Amino acid sequence: MIIVTGTKRSGTSMWMQVLKAAGYPVLGEAFPRDWGDTIRAANSEGFYESPLRHGINYTSNPHPTTGAFLHPSDTENMVVKVFALGLAKSDLAYVKRVVATMRGVREYAASLTRLQQMERSNKLAKAERAGKPPEVVPDYATMPPALEWWNDNYALLRDALIRRYPLHMVSYEAMLAQPDAVVAETLAWLGGGDVQAATAVVRAELRTQEAPRLEPGPLAGMSESQLALCDELYLRVHQREPLDGGLIDRLNAMQDELEPVIERAALAVDQRRRAARKAALAHK
Repeated sequence: MIIVTGTKRSGTSMWMQVLKAAGYPVLGEAFPRDWGDTIRAANSEGFYESPLRHGINYTSNPHPTTGAFLHPSDTENMVVKVFALGLAKSDLAYVKRVVATMRGVREYAASLTRLQQMERSNKLAKAERAGKPPEVVPDYATMPPALEWWNDNYALLRDALIRRYPLHMVSYEAMLAQPDAVVAETLAWLGGGDVQAATAVVRAELRTQEAPRLEPGPLAGMSESQLALCDELYLRVHQREPLDGGLIDRLNAMQDELEPVIERAALAVDQRRRAARKAALAHK
C-alpha cells in the first residue's frame, strides 16, 4: 500500500485528500462515526481514517467485524492513513511506499490542544445530556503534546531506518508554502497522478495555527534543550537535509532521556481513563 503517515495534526488528512484528487483509490471515510458533527471544524475537508490507522496487522486485517481481508497484491496502489506508531506495527508486506509529513512541535502542540478541547467539550455535552457528571470525561486524552510529538516522530524515523522501506518525508510548512513543487515531486516519486487536481486541494487558509503567532517558551514534559533538538529535526526535514550520524546519535540520546518520562505520562493517561470509566459505570 501507499501509506500516509505522521503524527496527528501534521497534515496526514491533507495528504489523503491530495492523493485522492490525484487519482489514487483511498481507504477511509472523510468523517468516521460522528466526527462530522463533533470535530469537523478541526478539518473541514475530512480526515479519511479507517480501522487501519493504528496498524495493518492481525488486529485489523482481516477486519475484526466483517472478516474482510486485504491482500497485499490487491491493495498495492491503494492509499491509507496509518499513524506513525501504527506504521511501526504494520506488516512490511503492505508497505510499498510511505509519504510522511511533519509539523513543528509548537504548532503541533497548539493544534492538538485545540482538537482535544473540541473533543472534551463534545464529550462533556454528551455526558450532560445523559445526566452524568463531568467526572466521566477524562481531563486529557493523551500525554503532553510535546512528548507525543517526540514519541511518534522518533518511532517513525527509527522504524524507517531499521526496516528500510521507501520513505518520502516533507514538512507541513513546505506543503502549504509550495504546493505545486511538493505535490509534483511527490506524485513523480509515487509513479504519477493528476498534479493539477491534487495541488488544487491544498488550501493554506485552512491552517489554524502558525509558529510565528505562537508564544515561545517551554512545553510540558520537555526542557529547552530538548525542544531545541525537536526544532532542529523539523528544520532538517523542512529543508530536505539528510539526517547525519551526529544528529541521529543526539536523537538516540534524547530518547534515552525521555523514555521514562513518556512511560510515566502514558501511565498517568491510563489512570485518568480508568478513573473516568469507573465514574461512568457508577452513574449508569
